[in-house]
Amino acid sequence: MRKIEMVDLKSQYRKLSGEIDDAIRSVLGSTAFIKGPEVKLFEEELREYLGAGHVVSCGNGTDALQIAMMALDLKPGDEIITTNFTFISTVEVVALLGLKLVLVEPDPCTYNISPAAVERAVTSRTRAIVPVHLFGQCADMESLTEIAAEHGLYIIEDAAQATGTDYIFSDGTRKKAGTIGTIGTTSFFPSKNLGCYGDGGAMYTNDPGLAKKIRSIANHGMKIKYHHDDIGVNSRLDTIQAAILNVKLKYLDEFNNARKAAADYYDEAFSGCKSLITPERSSFSTHIFHQYTVRVTDGRRDELRNYLAGKDVPSMVYYPGPLHSQNAYRYLGYGVNDFPVTSELCREVLSLPMHPDLEQDQLDHIAISVLEYLNK
Repeated sequence: MRKIEMVDLKSQYRKLSGEIDDAIRSVLGSTAFIKGPEVKLFEEELREYLGAGHVVSCGNGTDALQIAMMALDLKPGDEIITTNFTFISTVEVVALLGLKLVLVEPDPCTYNISPAAVERAVTSRTRAIVPVHLFGQCADMESLTEIAAEHGLYIIEDAAQATGTDYIFSDGTRKKAGTIGTIGTTSFFPSKNLGCYGDGGAMYTNDPGLAKKIRSIANHGMKIKYHHDDIGVNSRLDTIQAAILNVKLKYLDEFNNARKAAADYYDEAFSGCKSLITPERSSFSTHIFHQYTVRVTDGRRDELRNYLAGKDVPSMVYYPGPLHSQNAYRYLGYGVNDFPVTSELCREVLSLPMHPDLEQDQLDHIAISVLEYLNK
């Protein structure tokens, strides 16, 4: 059995090395390292894949969130509602821009933001909702868009973990994660389902005027060189990274399907384990399993993780602590017991190895090791 990796980028590279090496050599030969033609090509190919009106690439997923908020002219003191159960990027840009962060609970089954909690949190000062499509599955966007429409709010989708996921509306219409709200954002961090070999990100919108403003802000506020109409930042996707992504985008659905097959195996293997809750799959969303995250409900999550390490099975905890309890965000004034759902998830969640190149003997070993410990 090969060594089990949490994310196996080496195996993926070996499969694609011919195409990727050729793409990189082409950029090196052209020396167009910044704003080379591969960047525009990738934006267009991704736009077509997503069915989005416009795609603007940038330096990383955090920049994408910040630029999106800047493009909407959000002002200090404006309230932004998002989930307490997410990676720090989602909230740190809110704080950096002087906006008021309003945290709400996730749904305990899907881990995604709870529309009911969002509805309760809306005030006259609320300007935007930031749903995070966590672990590869969409939040309940139909409910969230209804709330946004009722209160005149923007929606900024954090789709960093869900590139390729379909949201299914009640009438059967499908849209890709990130293309439903006012602006969608994503990350191409190497471990993402569509990842480059460094940092990268992008923003999506169906509003042409907003797309122009996003592109301007990402380029020092320039629409015309040396003429600055907006307060901007310097955030771009380098040409080499775009060239790599052009290759990998062609295989995204294939890789996502392989992840789903691995998740199907896990679901079946763990179906009889009473102390393990497998990921719920929403009827309104496909799931591309950026992570396969279970809940260990008998209080032995950390002990299980240590046991798995002894069996050469890696695992991760996403996320070990609620955001409101982080030192940087204590100024928000939330109490330690204000988010019981988030706190419970942080005590119980465990992510198992998940990538397109998991082999059957590896999956067997992972499942057997988990069950050996929990069935003691």
